[in-house]
Amino acid sequence: MAQTLYDKLWNSHVVHVEEDGTALLYIDRHLVHEVTSPQAFEGLKLAGRKVWRIDSVVATADHNTPTTGWERGIDGIEDATSRLQVETLDANIREFGAKAYFPFLDRRQGIVHVIGPEQGATLPGMTVVCGDSHTSTHGAFACLAHGIGTSEVEHVLATQCLITRKMKNMRVSVEGALGRGVGAKDIALAVIGKIGTAGGTGYAVEFAGSAIRALSMEGRMTLCNMAIEAGARAGMVAVDQTTIDYLKGRPLAPQGVDWNQAVATGARCRATPTRDSARMRWMPGDPCRSHWGIRRDCGPCREVPTGKERTGQRRD
Repeated sequence: MAQTLYDKLWNSHVVHVEEDGTALLYIDRHLVHEVTSPQAFEGLKLAGRKVWRIDSVVATADHNTPTTGWERGIDGIEDATSRLQVETLDANIREFGAKAYFPFLDRRQGIVHVIGPEQGATLPGMTVVCGDSHTSTHGAFACLAHGIGTSEVEHVLATQCLITRKMKNMRVSVEGALGRGVGAKDIALAVIGKIGTAGGTGYAVEFAGSAIRALSMEGRMTLCNMAIEAGARAGMVAVDQTTIDYLKGRPLAPQGVDWNQAVATGARCRATPTRDSARMRWMPGDPCRSHWGIRRDCGPCREVPTGKERTGQRRD
């Protein structure tokens, strides 16, 4: 039977489903940073628990790290609370361990949703979670990726599973060539402009079509990142050669025979749309490919293509 990409990812990771739809989902990759992890690690300590699978954890100092003042070391983080969070992450990783840790002042340290892909820790077919709403970024690599809360961070650290419910399917197909200067952000704003900031609520959104396949991995990451701005919990793009070429040879990516197995796993992360998917389809000539998208006022759903702006156009 035909399955969407989301269906494939869900079915290959679901551990148990209760009669009311509550499910346990196995998690492959857990990304950890300094803001949502302190309470989770403290909960493990109080309960006398260890991290269930250390090699699933990739951690970095992220939200509270300055881009300047590194010559001052830890004192370069001037805010006391921010500095404490970074120091606490250092201590927790020393105590509990991780597959990889990129601390403050490490040249590989950075935004958690950038370092995962650039280090090869995000692979097709994975379930990926992080205590951050923009975890959907990793869906660009044909992953089921979404943010979780602090109590869920603790639960995943302790059990390697997440308590959740299955989402509905939505497929957004964008066909044709993008106009000059038009990119992934403009596609995302066009989607939000059509369905609103709550249009994706309850859905896992798969982006498809020739315009999506033409995007770089960075563009796809941007698009999946912004799926949450449409109310969706997850956005994703199926595997193709662009995905494989980006990941090959990355520091944490599998090597040799293991790489061949990873590619074979990724090849299964292609999908066939099913009748129960909500669908949107755009063809060449639609504004999202011919104009830059901008927001009006302060809401992402109040988007207009720049080519349709006119002097004196009302903004209310």
